[in-house]
This record gives sequence, structure tokens and C-alpha cells, in this order.
Amino acid sequence: MVHTLEMTYDVAVLGGGPAGYVAAIRAAQLGAKVVLIEERVLGGVCMNAGCIPTKALLKTSEMISSLKRAKEFGLENKMENVRWDMAGLRKDRVVKNLRIGIEQLMKGNQIEVIYGRGTVLSAHSLEVKTKEDKKMISFRKLILATGSKPLIPSFLKGTDLDGVLTSTDMLKFTELPKTLAVIGGGVIGVEFATMFAAAGTKVTILELKDRIVWTEDQEVSAELEKILKRQGITVKTLAKVKEIKKGEDGLTVVYEAKEREQELVCENVLLSIGRELETESAKVLGLELAEGNRIVVDEYMQTSNPDVYAAGDVIGGKLLAHLAFMEGRIAAENAMGMKHTLNYMAVPACIYTSPESASVGMTEEEARAKGIRPQIGKFHMRHNGRALTQGEREGFVKVVADEKGVIIGGQILGANASEMISELTLAIMAGATAEMLADMIHPHPSMSEAIWEACGEIAGKAIHKL
Repeated sequence: MVHTLEMTYDVAVLGGGPAGYVAAIRAAQLGAKVVLIEERVLGGVCMNAGCIPTKALLKTSEMISSLKRAKEFGLENKMENVRWDMAGLRKDRVVKNLRIGIEQLMKGNQIEVIYGRGTVLSAHSLEVKTKEDKKMISFRKLILATGSKPLIPSFLKGTDLDGVLTSTDMLKFTELPKTLAVIGGGVIGVEFATMFAAAGTKVTILELKDRIVWTEDQEVSAELEKILKRQGITVKTLAKVKEIKKGEDGLTVVYEAKEREQELVCENVLLSIGRELETESAKVLGLELAEGNRIVVDEYMQTSNPDVYAAGDVIGGKLLAHLAFMEGRIAAENAMGMKHTLNYMAVPACIYTSPESASVGMTEEEARAKGIRPQIGKFHMRHNGRALTQGEREGFVKVVADEKGVIIGGQILGANASEMISELTLAIMAGATAEMLADMIHPHPSMSEAIWEACGEIAGKAIHKL
């Protein structure tokens, strides 16, 4: 017999991913009685099937690459065949530890967590079906943080074949595939390509557009493509995939490139052409939706219903966990009566290839499109002392400033780019000029000196550049 329980809260959060759990914690900190509804496990895609497990895998592939380069660093390496034991990977332990941490945060902030499928009934009520019972939840404010899932294109034949995988499926591998076709050369595609190529898989990227990671600066995109090719990855741009077929030797990807139909035989196919937003609840509530099925929110994360807020992937834009953290926080604060906003110009984006790529603010092309005459400072990592000592000479730092020298964007391609980009993010937040960073003392030797030199070029103070 299923019992129905009725419960009342100040704030209900639907979804326990980056936006949802942060929103719940912040609302509780501000004095709200909070309930968080999560169908699966806390942490969302990012922690359980995205950011965290993939970075753990990338660390493993990085170590394989380092072992292969041992002689370069003066080490005698007799391990000729390094084997990637995918069945014994540490990623699951890392994920488990972080999930336990979030569970403790929920308890510490006295947040009620209900595991089950939540169905929104109105702007002030929802139903949760758990394994044991059915709960009716009422609340004053609702925060939707239902996230997204891998997009399976309906127009592409063969996506249901064995061996055709999403990014989530790829994390379940226990043995390395010999060959892998990656459909989509965006962030997810190039990260998995880097990871598996380092471990010995023959990888081919098929990208519809004329360049990989096409949302990034053109110079970064072009240089990253060259680096991936040097790593043994085949990159085919302007490649339109038409069909995936089952063959005697595995899978065959049929695609069109250079005005002719071509075929690629492989063991597995990764579909990485985007993500589908989970906006079912928004449709039930009749909330305003926009292109891409995203929930429309104002600068306060408020939807077309004043008592409903939304944050994270469901509102579209850049689908980044760290942005979802902040959107969840802002949604909670405003649901509690505040008027806080985000600076979307200062949102860093990172690609965890080898080397990494990171960007923030405007690219040179975007600045010109807005009528700005940008000042550009650039410094190559091959001239950076720390980069050379680490054997990481690939890439460069590029800083974009406006006519007055105020930093409006930056791109970094190189080792530790995801850590270095925060300096430029802070510069944009603070409205700093390139001259200010050129006058700032950076530690030596350090990768961050490349930012100092790039800013120095704009300010006319570059030292180690002819």
C-alpha cells in the first residue's frame, strides 16, 4: 500500500546537480526550510558522469603520456607496454568521496533530501514518487535545476546500434577500444579523443563545421587541431555524418566530405553533438521557453512565473558546472528576497585536452563584431621558462583589451590553462587594464608569466619578446 505524505517548505529545489545542491545550501543559509528532490544521486551529471570522472580518466591518460616521454626527462623507462586497467580505475572512488561530501553538506544545513521522481503540479506544489511512498510537497518558491542529457539526433540512422555510445556510456568502458569515431568536435568530443588516443586507441574526429571547438578563438582552435593531429588523432572537418551501419568488422560511419561520400570503419562511435535540456517541468507550468528549449529567465534567474526560478543547464547558454553553481546561488538568494546578478562576461570556460585550453570574456573576433578595435597581446609558451622545464612548450596566452587597455577577454592554450584563466577572469571582474597586470609581479619561473608578458605587449612593456 502506497502512503501519501504532505510536507510544506519555504523553498523546493528540483534537481540535485551543481545548480540544485548549491541553491539548496544557499537558501538554507539564508534561513529557509528547504527540500531538495533528486531522482538518482546528488552531484548531477557533472560529478557522476561528467566533469569529475572524466578528469580522473584524463589524469590516467596524462600519466601514460608522461611514461612514454620518460627519456625526455632523463629517466630510463623499461615499461614498454603500459596497460590501462580500466576495470580498476580510481574515478569511482573519487566520485563516491565527493558525493558523500555533498550528502554531509545537506545534513549540516538541515536540508531535507528526497530521492524520487518529482512531478511539478503547480508553481507551489509537486509530487514525489519514491520507492516507499508518494509525497505531496508544497512550497512558497520553486527552483528548477533539472539539467540536461546527451543529445541523440533523431535524423541520424544507426544511433541505437551496439557500440554507439554517449559520453555517459564511455565512462563504463572496462576495455579500451582499438578504434573510435567521435562524431562532434566540441568540448566533450575533443576531451574524449585526447583521453583515448593517449591510451592507444586510434581516434578519428568527424566535425560538421569548418573547425573543431568552433566556439573558441580561431587561433586557439587552429592550434589545438594541429596539436591533436601530432598526438595521432585524425581530424576531419566539414564532415557531415549521414548514417551508422553495422558491418562485419564493427561499425561503419558513412559521412560526406569534400563533396563525396566516405566511410570510416571503427569499433565504437561516440555521439558528442550536444546536450538536450530537461525542461518537462517548465512545460507543465507553462513557463516561457526560447530557442533550444531553454527556460527563459531574467537577470535574477526568475522565470515568467514570479515564484519559480531556474538555474544551470535548463536555462541554456554555456552548459558549465561552475556557471551552474553561481546561477543556483543567485536563484536562491533572489528567491529569498535579494536582488543579485551575475557578470556573464567573466565566465571562464575550460577544455581539458592535453594541453588544456581556457577562455574568458570576448575573443578577438567577437570584439571586432561589436565595433571594438581590440588591442591584442600574445605570448607563446615555448618562450616560458617554467613551461620548458615541464616539457610543455605547446600553446600560447592571448589577451584582448579595448581601446583604453581594459581587459575584455583572454584565451590560454597550454598546460594548467584551467588554473591560469582565473587571473584574467578576476581582471575582467575588476575592470583591470593590461598595464595593471603587466605591472603586477608574477612568480618566476611560472606559467602565469605568459599572462604578464601578453599584457606587457599591450602596455608596451613586454620584456622577453622581440
